Amino acid sequence: MPEKLLLAAPRGYCAGVDRAVQTVEQALELYGAPVYVRKEIVHNKHVVEQLRARGAVFVDSETEVPPGATVVFSAHGVAPRVHANARERSLATIDATCPLVTKVHVEAKKFAADGYTIVLIGHAGHEEVEGTMGEAPAHIVLIENERDVEALEVDDPSKVAYISQTTLSVDETRAIIERLRERFPAIVGPRTDDICYATTNRQAAVKQLAGECDLVLVIGSRNSSNSNRLVEVAREHGAESHLIDNEAQVLEEWLEGKPVVGITSGASAPEELVQRLVDFFRARGTVDVQELKVVQEDVRFMLPKGIRRAMAGATN
Repeated sequence: MPEKLLLAAPRGYCAGVDRAVQTVEQALELYGAPVYVRKEIVHNKHVVEQLRARGAVFVDSETEVPPGATVVFSAHGVAPRVHANARERSLATIDATCPLVTKVHVEAKKFAADGYTIVLIGHAGHEEVEGTMGEAPAHIVLIENERDVEALEVDDPSKVAYISQTTLSVDETRAIIERLRERFPAIVGPRTDDICYATTNRQAAVKQLAGECDLVLVIGSRNSSNSNRLVEVAREHGAESHLIDNEAQVLEEWLEGKPVVGITSGASAPEELVQRLVDFFRARGTVDVQELKVVQEDVRFMLPKGIRRAMAGATN
């Protein structure tokens, strides 16, 4: 049985996820159920189930939403055609796209307008990547790793730009960008890093955590990109690591000979899941629970304008 638990700080909800979840909650308060949500509002099973229980209806496409109904777009962002489809169906749209994802969309449009071939570093099929590529599909080429850089052919090597998904491995992405710079010395990038502050901070915390633990448990859902990266980072820095949805998924064999267990959570995992895991270990006799503080976070995002207006109207 673990003698000590170390909790990574920061962990869990980022400002974009907090904003997106609050957006759906407020929409349900203001307009009543059902409120339709395109895709999972954030990549966490627990959060989605809680919102579903309150009356959120999750759909794969805006074309499934009844004409005239309210639909919320997820934190991962959507392509322009999704907005166009919503207009055609007279949907009341609430855009919960994370502002840091919107920043990447703006960069894509700017580089495309300036005639660049845009290299998007990201994971094929991820909703964020699909939304970003939709901004300038004729200009954007997706790469996932350094091998893809070697195979990359562009029309004009002097007009290449790169952008990235916000939830990637910081170290891996840095290596890919270095390789891109070697192949395309004239390549340009965004003014500030596309990998978001929360992804960067959680990976920095896990690096330190892994150095002090025998096992690192990451709370997050399978389809959460940033949670999967935390497991990879922990393993790269010397700790055994596993991704779990909740305390019920902890296997006994993981705990054998592991006196110090580290706990962290992905950016879409609520803190209550961390506390449930801590309680699970406390109930089994672990007394020493400490926090490993690496970075202080105080980022907050305002709710979408339409929701803020409606809330103000409701209180008047």
